[in-house]
Amino acid sequence: MNPEPDEIAAWTDQYFVRTKEVVRRFGDRRVTYAVFMRRPVVSAPRLAVEWLQTMAKARGTEFKIEINYAEGRWVGAGEPILYLGGSLLHLCDLETIFLQKLGPACVAAFNAYTMCADLPKVAFLAMDARHCAGMEMAEIMAYAASVGSDRARRKVNAKGFIGNATTATAGYFGLTHGLGTMPHALIGYAGSTLRAAEMFHESFPDQDMTVLVDYFAREVTDSLAVCRRFPELAEAGRLGVRIDTPGSRFVEGLDPPASYAALERHAPASIRGYRSEAELRYLVGAGVSAAACWHVRDALDQAGFPKVKLVASSGFDPAKCKVMADAKAPIDVIGTGSYLPQRWPETYATADIIEYDGKPMVKVGREFLLRR
Repeated sequence: MNPEPDEIAAWTDQYFVRTKEVVRRFGDRRVTYAVFMRRPVVSAPRLAVEWLQTMAKARGTEFKIEINYAEGRWVGAGEPILYLGGSLLHLCDLETIFLQKLGPACVAAFNAYTMCADLPKVAFLAMDARHCAGMEMAEIMAYAASVGSDRARRKVNAKGFIGNATTATAGYFGLTHGLGTMPHALIGYAGSTLRAAEMFHESFPDQDMTVLVDYFAREVTDSLAVCRRFPELAEAGRLGVRIDTPGSRFVEGLDPPASYAALERHAPASIRGYRSEAELRYLVGAGVSAAACWHVRDALDQAGFPKVKLVASSGFDPAKCKVMADAKAPIDVIGTGSYLPQRWPETYATADIIEYDGKPMVKVGREFLLRR
């Protein structure tokens, strides 16, 4: 996932490569870079710093890396996350790659933090791997989720991210294996939700089980059927049902009036006052709304299965999580890949040289980066 030292030139911007040759011809200088972002983020520099240290060792040099905001700290827009000093000859062609490893991680960590902080009693699963552009991005995003989650634990005692979907990056969450039970494909293969649950349990009898219940548009009916088939798991708190209902329909038994009624019973303040169209959709719309969560939870409780966990997925980004918090949605676990940056331009990290041989100098307009 990282280019070998002799591959750097092929993966970096050509103007940096040419700058390296100019410096080689006319003489090296000691420089200091200020590395910053244009929006507030949560500092997540570890992967970038580790790569820089590896490159320094490979090149037989040393880089001075001053981290101004430790991992997990809040960083304001335009504030240097770190200063990077060393030989211009050895640094100038590394900028492309170390910025790739920094910016997206910081924004994803910010998103993960806000989601966990808004829903501190909910456990999160990082299910982003299939939305990532390859293995390197998958590693960066898993790392970022762990950083944002750790910040939420420190700040508001949140449960945060308890794991992720892939074994390769499970170590960022203190695990040895990825988490997850079944996709919709298994439900279709089995021919029924209940049969899929039986097949899974027969294959993995010692594992807790979370069953997808939206495949046949019978979220309530199939949830109760699974609970009645596995009463011991249900009573032990080892059974969960996951709703991943598409936005093209309502959860079984719901429509707009019934959705409003569900929130009127449980969280009336959430539907008082002005709401944007998106917020209303998260509250009472089709798909996995707050009303849908309350509706399924009510059905489980009324049938005598209060210990069965409710797992929700489908578009849980920071905005949706905030609305779910307002509605006090009774969710135990959220599966999400939507902490990934939605506006990629926001992830662009920037590095400017602010000192040449110890003398402050930066391009006009970036004087705010100079050391104070």
